[in-house]
Amino acid sequence: MKTIAALQDLVTAASLDFEPLAAELDAIEQEMPLIRAEVDLLDAQIMTIDRPASELDVRRVRRARNRVMAARRDLSNRTVTMQPGGAA
Repeated sequence: MKTIAALQDLVTAASLDFEPLAAELDAIEQEMPLIRAEVDLLDAQIMTIDRPASELDVRRVRRARNRVMAARRDLSNRTVTMQPGGAA
């Protein structure tokens, strides 16, 4: 019989005791408009789960989807135009 051993280090509380780096916080801040738009879309979809969707609900979901797509477009355009090292 073969024994199965873990190939990775165990995850302990000590290994998870750290703060996010400034670069990680900046990346989250850059993605915040997209995150908010996705939360709004999720809220609009949740409202229509337990009842038939009215015309207002359909418009609300469609507008939320459009905001998500616009936020994704803006984020991808922003990351393409930004170059490492702050060069323009």
